[in-house]
Amino acid sequence: MNEDYYATLGVARSANAEEIQKAYRKLARKYHPDMNPDDKAAQKKFKEVQQAYDVLSDDKKRKMYDQFGSQFEQMGAGGGGPHWSGQTPPGFGGFQFGGEGGENVDNLPPDLQDLLRQFTGGGGGFQFGGGPQPRRRSKRQAGQPGANVQHEVEIPFHTAVTGGEVSLRVQRHGRKTEEISVKIPAGIENGKSLRLRGQGEPSTTGGPAGDLLITVRIAPHSHFRRDGLDLIARVPVTVAEAALGAKVDVPTPHGTITLKVPGGTSSGTRLRAKGQGIKTADSRIGDLYAEISIVIPKTIDEKSGELLRELDSRWKQPDPRADLEW
Repeated sequence: MNEDYYATLGVARSANAEEIQKAYRKLARKYHPDMNPDDKAAQKKFKEVQQAYDVLSDDKKRKMYDQFGSQFEQMGAGGGGPHWSGQTPPGFGGFQFGGEGGENVDNLPPDLQDLLRQFTGGGGGFQFGGGPQPRRRSKRQAGQPGANVQHEVEIPFHTAVTGGEVSLRVQRHGRKTEEISVKIPAGIENGKSLRLRGQGEPSTTGGPAGDLLITVRIAPHSHFRRDGLDLIARVPVTVAEAALGAKVDVPTPHGTITLKVPGGTSSGTRLRAKGQGIKTADSRIGDLYAEISIVIPKTIDEKSGELLRELDSRWKQPDPRADLEW
């Protein structure tokens, strides 16, 4: 049966190496025996996917497959020699191999040596026009990587801003739960992923282990939020500080700073502190915006109420809701 390896992987015949590898990893993860322990159909599909990838991921095998189909590997079968009864294979007229006066295979260009070995089944001595040549061991293809492991972790807001380390517990198939320390880069955004090479599932074919992909979720902060690299801090002030002006201390990722609140400042006013926002590893840095929030006492005694009403009448403010519209 002439199998269509491209159809098995679900890629076009013009697919490049990256597209073939991506398709293989997706299917291998789906049909892996560890994921389908009692599903014989899935295990059969896994073998078909593995066979297709073994051929299409090897440039020389792929060229032979494109020319002769899935039967190309059998062209060299039958005792390790070719099927041309001691004659030179097609396309190599004029060469003699082995015996006195013949061409030693080791003296041929490497590409020609590899192609001849594929015509002879990848092993055995060459029988073209003379005695057998020394047996040469074919290169063994490296095993395929193990499957990747997906994980999600929530980190504090300040860790996302300044960077740090977090510990998480990961369990792989058939293995005990492990605790892993993960470095968090400064300025990481919510929903971004970190890749830990070789921390995924082990390979079943002798290849390297897969990767651990960690999606980062950032916990909210009670007073800070972010806008790109900028930080917005909700800064509470008293009525007197807002009305008369004051200097207030504000914490930032780079230390505490002192901000001057101008007299007559209303709630919602933003005061900018340049360069006090998020700083990344590549030296990009944002600003901090102090968003003023006037705090009113929950209870006001009678005398204070009289003073406030007197102030309100003395200030003669215009209606603050005059332009409030739907």
